[in-house]
Amino acid sequence: MDYRIDLTGIGSRSELHDRLQEALPLPAWYGRNLDAFYDCLTEQTEEWNLIFCGTPDADAVPPAYMDALRRLCRAAQAENDRLHIFFEE
Repeated sequence: MDYRIDLTGIGSRSELHDRLQEALPLPAWYGRNLDAFYDCLTEQTEEWNLIFCGTPDADAVPPAYMDALRRLCRAAQAENDRLHIFFEE
């Protein structure tokens, strides 16, 4: 399944997690933080292609948090071979 997550206009961590919840079939227990997002990515069993777009426009999200999201995505891909994540610049 292909999922497109548009980060254009994101102004906070909370808005980032809003977009993730809007775009992905995340479970009810999703805790709206990066640890919970990692757990969701590594525990899902379907083939997922996640495409993050608008990442340069997510300027209001602290750069360290966006860097952590990218690292998390790389680690989740390494753990789950059904997961493919792309960041469009």
